[in-house]
Amino acid sequence: MKNIACTLASVLVLAQPSSALAQASCSSDGTPQPVAIFERFISSDCEACWTDAATPSPSATAGAVVLDWIVPGQAGDEAPLSAAATNDALARLQALGRAPPAATDVYTAAVEGARPARLRVAHGLPFNDYLGTAIAFTPTRRYGAAPDAMAFYLLLVESVPAGTEGTRVGRNMVRNMLQGTWDKRDTLSNSKQTKWMESRSMRIPDGAQPERLRMVGWVQDAQGRVVAAAQSACR
Repeated sequence: MKNIACTLASVLVLAQPSSALAQASCSSDGTPQPVAIFERFISSDCEACWTDAATPSPSATAGAVVLDWIVPGQAGDEAPLSAAATNDALARLQALGRAPPAATDVYTAAVEGARPARLRVAHGLPFNDYLGTAIAFTPTRRYGAAPDAMAFYLLLVESVPAGTEGTRVGRNMVRNMLQGTWDKRDTLSNSKQTKWMESRSMRIPDGAQPERLRMVGWVQDAQGRVVAAAQSACR
């Protein structure tokens, strides 16, 4: 019942205009598109990496969205950051062809897409331990009717302010991930547009603070280039 309710909620979040859900959802409507994705991968064994004031940051890349992945370490459940470690971090590293770090690893990808490509991410209010989430992508005309296939990432992130939870810098800690591929068989098209959409319920992990949660998403083409990115904001 929880999953059914949250899936229905996420469909509504995606389908309804933002004005209709102003008090019930958060979306990327009206927010600037990130110009880059700056990912920090931190071993759960390395507590000093989390507390380090000299943590790598995209200061030279204005408009980048920053993500913090906690990677399961050698110490397993005994690692100091194990409570926030996720196998999604290992899956993301594997997709990038990178090994799990002993300390901190950084990966940056520029958003190379051109307008009018549009990406929208959204989420509703927490329902028990779940959050209804959604992502929708409308390709730019330079792809023609539709690209052959696009990979998408939708992340549930928790914004951790500097000076809390032991960190000296602000963090966007990845808490959950939905990843998949759209192809032409998935398109919803008419004479005016082609759009891909996905709506799912995501579990809120133990220890996460719901009021800090938001969505970050991006879409990649067959060559792995990020063509659109978005992050939600609550207003």
